[in-house]
Amino acid sequence: VQLQASGGGLVQAGGSLRLSCAASGRTVSNYAMGWFRQAPGKEREFVAGINSGGGWTYYADSVKGRFTISRDNAESTVYLLMNSLKPEDTAVYYCAATTYGAGSFYPQIYDYWGQGTQVTVSS
Repeated sequence: VQLQASGGGLVQAGGSLRLSCAASGRTVSNYAMGWFRQAPGKEREFVAGINSGGGWTYYADSVKGRFTISRDNAESTVYLLMNSLKPEDTAVYYCAATTYGAGSFYPQIYDYWGQGTQVTVSS
């Protein structure tokens, strides 16, 4: 499956962005999806995940209550709505897909990755 992330940009602290991840190549409803991010000089970290059916979502503590992951299997797209953005949210954001239906916090579980989209939050 091919993944294309988009929607990043520059936003002031307290603002919002919505990232999109368009999937193609295979039936996306077979995959659990995740969003990860990587800031300069840091390791890639889990942000949010959603199972293949869309009924279960889970988040990193650092974004819980501010970010919302969702999916539209008919449109083969996964979204990450980011509210109340903070400068520490600045990173390249990646979407990923795994055949493990529940998804995971661990990046090594994911089989496919998008190219990343830059999110920059100014203070």
